[in-house]
Amino acid sequence: MTDPKPPERVFAPAREEAEVANQPTSSPQTEHPAYRLAFQDMDFLLREDLRPVRFQLELLKPELALDEAKIASTFVFYGSARIPEPDKADALIQTAANDAQRRIAESLKAKSHFYDEARKLARLASRVGADEDGLRQFVVCSGGGPSIMEAANRGAEDEGEESIGLNIVLPHEQLPNPYVTPSLSFQFHYFALRKMHFLIRARAVAVFPGGFGTMDESFELLTLIQTGKVKPMPILFFGRDFWTRVVNFDALVEEGTIAPDDLKLFRFVETAEEAWDYVCAHYAENGEPLEFAK
Repeated sequence: MTDPKPPERVFAPAREEAEVANQPTSSPQTEHPAYRLAFQDMDFLLREDLRPVRFQLELLKPELALDEAKIASTFVFYGSARIPEPDKADALIQTAANDAQRRIAESLKAKSHFYDEARKLARLASRVGADEDGLRQFVVCSGGGPSIMEAANRGAEDEGEESIGLNIVLPHEQLPNPYVTPSLSFQFHYFALRKMHFLIRARAVAVFPGGFGTMDESFELLTLIQTGKVKPMPILFFGRDFWTRVVNFDALVEEGTIAPDDLKLFRFVETAEEAWDYVCAHYAENGEPLEFAK
């Protein structure tokens, strides 16, 4: 007699139950919202007091997808959604309606080379091979939007590799750029959960010129490292002239609000090659040399 083999499960899968629940016999009871399965009841899930559940779902959905895609680490790209790629920079100047708009357009054009640098850096990161366990390293991750974010995802596609886009619901629609891998394109309601996903797998971060969003994301990371909540990693601020003009880092030291060593938490760079060399050196010093698949 062979040993009995128990079934894998005794409860019906939730998906099957949900299909049955969607075809009830009509009656006053089944037509009432109270009768809906809780996980299919959008009115219930969107209640104010269900916010903790929505937090958990928004944390869990991308986490499971990235685990299933065997993505162990990411190279995160922060930067403006307004800097044009070089080929389109002149169009901004041509459409300027007045002197003020023209000055802004010219300023954006002067920064358009960072689009190319972000694209090149993403290509370099995308050449890192999977480790011995098949886990993928330094997968390009951006906010999924236009400009610098687009350049990052585009660089990964140049190498035939997948990349991540973490988009956010905004009052004005912001579609994912066409270079994000569809199965790794996520949409968030909560900025806090989106920022958490930027950093959970981050092992290097490139910060290109940007506005409030870029500053929010990058300075939160600096704070986490400064306070010991996150281990140090390469943080690369592209464009010393831009960053030292809009943020007086030395003044923060002189005022005593940060320590002199806090300026060592990040590095100013100008080119993708300079940035990548620093990342490689950082991990070589820490006994984790980067390997290339191609």
